[in-house]
Amino acid sequence: MLAESVALAVAATEPALVEQAQALAARLQLPWHPVPELETEKVRQYLLCTPDGLVLQQTGRKRPGPIRADFVSGAVAHRRLYGGGKGQLIAKACGIKGALRPSIADVTAGLGRDAFVLATLGCEVILFERSPVVHALLADGLARAADSEVADIIARMQLFAADARDWLRAQPAQQVPQVIHLDPMFPHSDKSAQVKKEMLAFRDLVGADGDAAELLAAALAAKPCRVVVKRPRKAPSIEGPEPSYRLEGKSGRYDIYALRRLDTAD
Repeated sequence: MLAESVALAVAATEPALVEQAQALAARLQLPWHPVPELETEKVRQYLLCTPDGLVLQQTGRKRPGPIRADFVSGAVAHRRLYGGGKGQLIAKACGIKGALRPSIADVTAGLGRDAFVLATLGCEVILFERSPVVHALLADGLARAADSEVADIIARMQLFAADARDWLRAQPAQQVPQVIHLDPMFPHSDKSAQVKKEMLAFRDLVGADGDAAELLAAALAAKPCRVVVKRPRKAPSIEGPEPSYRLEGKSGRYDIYALRRLDTAD
């Protein structure tokens, strides 16, 4: 029997996926549950192997829908087709203009939406996600999308399970991407219901990003051309040096730390 206070367990929605779920539970060192008990809250969240991919599902009678990394349908597809291309705030913040497509490291990958936008615009993006559970969701989404109409975009995204601070400190200067993008977890009060749902679920799993200042310091010390920090519009800047400038949208903004010119970078 599982303890009353289990925060997360792994299960499968169909018998054919049981072996996959058991292997995932062993790899993540999480309890495996033969049958997911979604109506109760003995387990607060399940990592479910389903025919449509891996999902994170909260429990309880009024539980929200599942969370998954999806690069083919829904809001991500709409943004790819109608999101504004190079006119998007993230594109301007990362220096995408004309024929310039800087190499980018997204060091707080989450479910990969920002990295996907950047890869859609033609950038090579490496992604870092240190939460094993979030990494599993993202890896599953990338694998499914690799056999879809966005396969060429996915090919520009490379995912690593790592704490980006360690990676940044170990990189020779010539191997650091031109742009480092980070989006530390913060209450984005003006965001969509879907993003709010995901933030609450992830906070229950991994907590808040209490080391955002350390991550920013590591990014700056790696000496890319620029460091780009995504923030809610009214949130304070991360502790450390003041940004060189800011770009503001309706609900969010980007703090840009410009270290050297992108258009003259090697």
